[in-house]
Parts: sequence; C-alpha cells; structure tokens
Amino acid sequence: MTIEITTVADDLIVGHDGTRVVQREGLRPATTYDVEGTSVTTLERPHGELLCRFATVNDVHFGELECGRIDDEPMGPVVRAAPGEPPYPETMNRAAVAEMRAADLAAVVVKGDLSSDGQPEEWSAFEECYRAAFGARLHVVRGNHDSYHGQGLYAGDEWIELPGVAVALLDTVIPEHTTGNITAEQLDWLDANAAESDRPVLVLGHHQQWLEGRRSDDYFGLHPDASEALDALAARRTAIIGYASGHTHRHRVRTMPSGIPSIEVGCVKDFPGTWAEYRVHEGGVMQVAHRISSPGALSWSERCRHLYADFGMDYEAYALGELSDRCFTIPVCR
Repeated sequence: MTIEITTVADDLIVGHDGTRVVQREGLRPATTYDVEGTSVTTLERPHGELLCRFATVNDVHFGELECGRIDDEPMGPVVRAAPGEPPYPETMNRAAVAEMRAADLAAVVVKGDLSSDGQPEEWSAFEECYRAAFGARLHVVRGNHDSYHGQGLYAGDEWIELPGVAVALLDTVIPEHTTGNITAEQLDWLDANAAESDRPVLVLGHHQQWLEGRRSDDYFGLHPDASEALDALAARRTAIIGYASGHTHRHRVRTMPSGIPSIEVGCVKDFPGTWAEYRVHEGGVMQVAHRISSPGALSWSERCRHLYADFGMDYEAYALGELSDRCFTIPVCR
C-alpha cells in the first residue's frame, strides 16, 4: 500500500498507512523528498518573519452518537463507538486539543457545529474540552446544529486581531435552518473593519460559499446572494485575503471571482479528523491541515472512511480532497 500523504508544510511532511504515522520534520522549504516511495515537495516558505500561528476546527459535534446517519434513512453505513469506548466526539476532540496545545498558537477558532443538537450538556462538554485548554485564546461561533431550536448561544460576529492578521469571525446561521446567510448589516460591519484594518483579513464562518451551479434559496451553504455580496466586498476591500468555512465535512479550495480563495476545512469528528493550522508570515498565510493522529483518533477515523457508501458516495475522496486542498499558502497582497 502506498502511504497516504496527509500534510505538507514548509518544514514538515506527514503520511498515514492506516493507523501508522510517518512524520518527517525539520525539512527545507520547496524541496522534494522521498517518503517511503512517494515523492513529496514541501511548500515554499512565505517571505518575511513568522508573526504568529493560530488554529481552527469545525464540526466537532459533541453529543453525536451515530456517525453517517442521515435523518431517518436506514442506509449508511452508520458507525458507532463500540461498547466500552468513550463517545467518539470526545475521542476526536480531546486528541485535537492535545495536538493544538503542543503548538505555539495565538488563538484557536471554532467555526460552528459545536454540538449535535444544541443541548446544554453538549455545550458543557465542548466548554470542558476547549475552554479549559485555551481560555481567552478560544473564539467560538455557532453552526446550524447549534441553533436548530432557535438557540442563541455563541451567536454574533467577532473581530480578532492577531500579529500579522485580523480574523473576521462571522455568524452565518439562520436559526432553525441548515442553510446559511450573511446579512447586509454583517457585510457593512465587515466592510468598515476591513477598510480600517492595518493588516490582512481572513474571514471565517461556518457555511461554505456558493460559487457555481444552480442558484437556489435552499442551497446547503451560504445563500447565493450573500455569497456574491461577500465576493464583491472582497473585490473592493483588498485587505481581505480569503474566506474559510466548515459545514461540508470536506477539504476543498475554490477561487472567488475576486481572485481570493474560498476554503472548506474537514470536520474533527470523523474521517480524516482534522484541525487546521495557519502560519502567518509577512508575505503570506500558510494553511497546514493536520490529521488528528493519536492511536484512538486514527482507529476511529479509519472506521469512518466509507460513510455514505450506500448512497454511492466515495467519502474518502470527498472528505480528504487533494493535498493542495489541505495545505497551501494564501498571498497577503493583491
């Protein structure tokens, strides 16, 4: 079996063979290496000083008990934690937190779907796991799973200034709905902040952007009107360098008409089990997606490779995406 390369950075390559981890550290940027027969080139390092690192996660789903379940559909496969095992959201999130705590992070941003159904005990489990670890460095916004019953906890937008970058964290939720939106008031808020920002701006939210295909009011992500308005704002405010979301449980990068990336980051709770690191340099922001690699996390996420196979879906390819969908550099100048 050829090793599956899951992460590449300017100094790091990580691959997986099932639950076996192969890691090469201390590498040179923009250099090709042989990793157990697979040729991999490290990313070019953006110019200038490394100013900070921060991380994001999404779709952590505390309280979920069945992975791969779609409403009341009997098809699957549906995967559950085995008797005696901890709930799989606990396994995956605690492992993600442990890995992020080992990094020198200025902030950790959780962009939605903290819970399965927005129940108090699910949010308590989230807080116990994340707030205890990161304290004031933790920034959180809700997702659709957190507001299906009209809940308002974790609602609202936040402007987060870090060394070398500002993060505009948008609440894209429409309460009681799966779909998302950005209101005119939110766009005005983002416009004003981006106009005054003295550093590049990365916009984060839960719902992915509509960029192509049939226009529909029930598009699974951001409403097409809001998606186009965000792109128009990015074209006008060149401090905005990208938009990154969750919601789809996949890794994917597309390009807005304005020329900046529209990024989707995979979920924590199942395959491949992801947290995303952002390395902020003077000349660019590097996204480095990490597969959560504790033995327990890998054991669980390997069992989730074939979710939705009964529906004819190749979840492995969908969720993992290409290496270039996971690890890349966002320029800070346009």
